[in-house]
Amino acid sequence: MGWEESSSRARRLHRPSLRDWERDGLARSFGAYAEGVLGVDHRPYSCFTAGTGARTDKDGGTETEEWSIGREEAVRMGREDLRRRRREGAGGGGTGTGGATTTTTMCPVVLDASDLSPRDFKELYESSGVPVVIRGIPHGEIFAGRDGGGPMADDEEKKDDDEKRECRERLVARDADDGRGLRRRQDGDDPSSSSSPNNTTTTTTSAPGRRGRAWPAVRNWSIPSLLADPVLSDVRFKCGEDDDGRSVRMRLRHFLRYLERNRDDSPLYVFDATFDECRRSRRLLDDYDVPEYFDEDLLGLVGETRRPPYRWFLVGPERSGTTVHVDPLGTSAWNTVVHGVKRWALFPPRTSREAARGRGLVLRGEDDEAVHYFTVILPRIKRKAAAVAAATVALGGGDDGGGGGGGGGRRGDPYADLECYEFTQYPGETVYVPRGWWHAVLNVTHTVGVTQNYCSRRNFDDVWRATRGGRKKMACTWLRKLGEAHPDLARRARDLNDVDGHVMWEDDPEEQRRWRRKREERERRRKERGERGKRGEGAAVEEEDDDDEDRRKKSASNRGEERVGRMMRLTLGGGRRLSVMKEKIAFIFRLLNMYLN
Repeated sequence: MGWEESSSRARRLHRPSLRDWERDGLARSFGAYAEGVLGVDHRPYSCFTAGTGARTDKDGGTETEEWSIGREEAVRMGREDLRRRRREGAGGGGTGTGGATTTTTMCPVVLDASDLSPRDFKELYESSGVPVVIRGIPHGEIFAGRDGGGPMADDEEKKDDDEKRECRERLVARDADDGRGLRRRQDGDDPSSSSSPNNTTTTTTSAPGRRGRAWPAVRNWSIPSLLADPVLSDVRFKCGEDDDGRSVRMRLRHFLRYLERNRDDSPLYVFDATFDECRRSRRLLDDYDVPEYFDEDLLGLVGETRRPPYRWFLVGPERSGTTVHVDPLGTSAWNTVVHGVKRWALFPPRTSREAARGRGLVLRGEDDEAVHYFTVILPRIKRKAAAVAAATVALGGGDDGGGGGGGGGRRGDPYADLECYEFTQYPGETVYVPRGWWHAVLNVTHTVGVTQNYCSRRNFDDVWRATRGGRKKMACTWLRKLGEAHPDLARRARDLNDVDGHVMWEDDPEEQRRWRRKREERERRRKERGERGKRGEGAAVEEEDDDDEDRRKKSASNRGEERVGRMMRLTLGGGRRLSVMKEKIAFIFRLLNMYLN
């Protein structure tokens, strides 16, 4: 089976109801959007606020505010924010779990790994729930000052900036030679994406004593390197799900050919959480290190086989992505792009689901994939929020109670007081997404990266509350493991249970009975699918299920029509028989009268 047949089968299984994957022609029109994101004049960090989050006009009302800044300005503001937070100490303002920006001047905060110590990150940003972009982790840049010390010296900053600029200039010149200028024009892939063994990012050195291990992924995860790997390219990676939640997989070599040649509006996307379970692909774990900023993962106590999926290997064609969502179980996440460029949209936790997803703004028949969200739906959301803010000002600008922030606040409209932050993620940058933040991601170019969800002490309360309700049996195991490794957190978990009146699964017989019934139902369905597969029907189970459903509906309709027809025939037939009986009785009476007379 070639890449065309493999991709055709995967698309059919992933979205069987979508007959034409190129119906909107986004492969042609997306170039203008990508040009705007990758262009030299692009200002990658932007903020949109409407309502109370915006500036106040001279009449005391609220107005809509939208601004954007360049990369150099974002880095400068990030360093100023870090200095201010160090002076004020942990919790000294910023964007907390409620999502209200108080003293933070931008979101996300952009910092270099050489400036930011793990302790500073955890105390000043993670504990406050502030999104952060950390630059330089895959290249081995690490913090070298005293723990909690000041930023690096100006001469060292200049040295690093000069070296990175030279690296970018070499890359742009190389891309111009092979005709790939648009895709990597702004920042480009790292030099390791070249096939030359001497052209690696490990040559991007920083000041002595400020280097960690450069990720081998910078060299091994470029598209040509993945395609040239005879073992890895033969592994089947997950690129979607069917209607029953089963994984749809393609061989990596087929997917990479599809990545380069597809014209789909929203292409398939390798988003694989089980690569560590395959012997041939498990070596991907050796190509990257979990950054020190995220080294605490309390869910790891339950073991790899018991915990929910939490790390994913990502290979995405341009126009692919993930639509707006919140990470599960109250976890936070980090996402590192090794190659390529992504565009992000962030909404604070107080934003309602309706506002983040654009309720009422998606027209009938329109798709809501990531590419449609960024190019069509998100601009509509901003226009709607601006209109709500203008109407509020016209009506007097008062709050009718409620929290705002797109959370059903001012005058009950979900689009009131909306805040939205957009930014571009370049190669070598790691995005930290705090718990509860709505986010959507679009691959502007072909991208390769890795992402992980995790639980630390800073988000333990949220994760515990979500896990005990969503993963009841695992929560019992987790509580026992916490008692052994972190007794203080185990006590905290029990205190939260007492406050909320929650009963653990192992102490609730009725909940156990419900769980057993659900398990039996899942086993029955699994056996039915297995039997269909043995009969050779598993390959097209989605089409068969659709056909069976159509046949059942048609049969039920036919049976209903037959019943109605039969009742009508009986009714009409009964009427005719009654008429005949009346005639017979009348004839008999006439005969009796004649006889008696």
